[in-house]
Amino acid sequence: DLARAYALRQRVEREEQQRLERERQAEAARRREARQKLFELMQKASLNAPEAELPRHFEHAGKIRRLYVTAEQLKALNGGGLAIVSAGGRYHLVSLEHAAEADRLMPGCVALRVDPNAPDGGDDYSDPRFAVPDDLVW
Repeated sequence: DLARAYALRQRVEREEQQRLERERQAEAARRREARQKLFELMQKASLNAPEAELPRHFEHAGKIRRLYVTAEQLKALNGGGLAIVSAGGRYHLVSLEHAAEADRLMPGCVALRVDPNAPDGGDDYSDPRFAVPDDLVW
């Protein structure tokens, strides 16, 4: 009776491990497929220009990144008409429609999307915590 209970428990644990492994493999296959679709999308949608000379700096993954753009692309990017997508270890300049599709394929891949209606961050020194006292003498 005790041996049968141990055998049953081992079988249940083995089936659980097999189920977890199948789920892990299915998730890896889904990510691989999404990465491939994103790569194909970036191949046709990327607006990166080889003659671009102006650097556009932005923060992504905790670091300052740089993408070279043309003057027209810089105006459109800063105005909210274009976005930057991270795919395959590179940054691609794309339209907002393609950026939305890329974000649907792989959430979190949009590195920069400027919102033209966002309130201005303002000067940090306008914060009362950083105000210089009137009686400060150098």
